[in-house]
Amino acid sequence: MIERTPARWRRFDVVVRDFPLAVVFLAAAFLPAVQSHGTQLGGLPQRPFDALALVAVAFECLPLAVRRRWPALCLVLVSLGFALDQLRGYHSVSGAALAVALMSAGAHLHRRRLVAASVLSAAYVPLAVVLFRLGSEPPAEFVTFYLLLVFAWGVGAWLRASRATETERRRRVADDTRAAERARIARELHDVVTHHVTAMVVQAEAARYLTAAPDRLGESLTAITGTGRRAIADLRHLLDLLNPDHGPGSTPPPGGLRTLVEHAREAGQPVEFAEEGTPADTAGSADLVAYRVVQEALTNALKHARGSRTSVRVDHGEREIEVAVSTEGPGSASPGGSGRGLAGLRERVGLLGGDFSADHHGTVFLVHARIPTGNRA
Repeated sequence: MIERTPARWRRFDVVVRDFPLAVVFLAAAFLPAVQSHGTQLGGLPQRPFDALALVAVAFECLPLAVRRRWPALCLVLVSLGFALDQLRGYHSVSGAALAVALMSAGAHLHRRRLVAASVLSAAYVPLAVVLFRLGSEPPAEFVTFYLLLVFAWGVGAWLRASRATETERRRRVADDTRAAERARIARELHDVVTHHVTAMVVQAEAARYLTAAPDRLGESLTAITGTGRRAIADLRHLLDLLNPDHGPGSTPPPGGLRTLVEHAREAGQPVEFAEEGTPADTAGSADLVAYRVVQEALTNALKHARGSRTSVRVDHGEREIEVAVSTEGPGSASPGGSGRGLAGLRERVGLLGGDFSADHHGTVFLVHARIPTGNRA
């Protein structure tokens, strides 16, 4: 792929990038059309260019090449060239380089800014006095010109402050993005690992009481092995989703909700499952969020209401997916739990503009979510 010219240009050192500006000012100083239309301070008569004029113009223009690398040095040299220009009466158009040097110093000078401004202000006083005595301009003109110099410095200082503000904003955005990504990874790991490990723990506990029934014990151990393999497969799927080259990663793991319900049944949880409608191709991350709601609800049922009847109902609508998981028995949500799973689900659903609730209704614990798909009727 051919690299674009602006990107290639930015790879050069700042001195190389600023050198054309110095050349432009230097060339403009010798153009006959603008040679006598430069800054005139003090009212001294115009003097034709001579050998000393070349020195003055060189001091005014060439230091602009280092205006960002060494802004203080650039300002001092340009100021000396400007003073010589005015005292000799050349009035070159390159005197405008002083404004550029002041803006550059205001924007790029990092240390002793107040000292630099004070020294230059003090140096302006004797220059103004000498030009006043040699020329014919009133004192008010020197004050006005000084205010213009202060304005140029102020523009550079404003640019510096704006750049610092933008840098801080980008840093905060980067920090927030990293924090959001860490939270997303934590939620995914919680959903995947907790569900499968909980199922394995429940199956292992049941196997302890089946030592007298080798056939059922073998079935239980086989179920544990299968759950472990599914955990590995889901973790691989999760790692694929977290891969930056994979894309947004908004699809549920292979098998979908029916496979999830079957795993819960194999772990010993009686689950009734009903699914209405057809998942929309453009549902985006809503399908994954619905999957996580069912997964977390079944995990909590295995943890806190093992063996209690559980009902899962999922309705795929045109504009939203409605999920309802109810578990009979008190204890279906342990008050001693971390609550991270339900809090994460509430956040996920809220980000999509949906509603989420999880609470007891008598002796039934109900998890209910409405998840917008982003489709419009």
